[in-house]
Amino acid sequence: MSTAPDPEPRAPKPALVFDDPLDQQSSDDTDRGWGERPDGGGGGAADLKRFLDEKPPHHL
Repeated sequence: MSTAPDPEPRAPKPALVFDDPLDQQSSDDTDRGWGERPDGGGGGAADLKRFLDEKPPHHL
């Protein structure tokens, strides 16, 4: 008889989770980052940059 090498053990299957995914808060579920602008000190260049950043894509 020949001896076959033992198969490597398989990784355990991930457990099924039946929690409600809407109960968890996502990163876009917070007010962080909305309307916040780094201090540019104002001025014409800062206003132009803000205008160009907020310009809709159909206004190219």
